[in-house]
Amino acid sequence: MELTQCINYLLTTSQHTVFQYLNTKLAPYDITPSQYGILSCLWQREFATPKQISEILCLETSTISGVLDRMQKKGLIDRVTNREDRREVRVIPTEKGKSLQEPISKIIDEVNEEVLKCFSAEETAILKRMLRMIAEGNHFLEKG
Repeated sequence: MELTQCINYLLTTSQHTVFQYLNTKLAPYDITPSQYGILSCLWQREFATPKQISEILCLETSTISGVLDRMQKKGLIDRVTNREDRREVRVIPTEKGKSLQEPISKIIDEVNEEVLKCFSAEETAILKRMLRMIAEGNHFLEKG
C-alpha cells in the first residue's frame, strides 16, 4: 500500500494540519493545543489529578507533567495537595486560567467550524462517528 493511502498517515497528517491551525489561533493567548486540552478538563470540574487528566486526554502522565509545569509557570494552574490524602495532588485552574474559558471556547468553536465547513452536517456527523469508532478501537484491538 502506498504511504499516502495508509490510515495512519491520513490520520496523522490530518491531526497535524488541525493542530497547527489551532496553534496559530491560540497563540495570541499564549496557549498551546495541549494546554487548552488540560484547561478544558479543568473548566468542567473543580479539580483533576494529573492521572485523571492524562486518562481524559489519552496521554501519558509523564507528558502531562511537563505541560503542567509550563502552565504553572504561566500562572494558568496551581497544584495543591489533597488535605485528606496527602499523596494526591490536585490540579486547579487559577483565575487567569478560568478567565480564558470564554475566549478560548469561542476559538475552538470557530476552528471546528472552519475545519469542517467543506462537509455537510450529515458528513460531519458521519466523520465524527467514524473517528470515535477508530479511537475506541473495539473493532480491531480485540482481534489483536
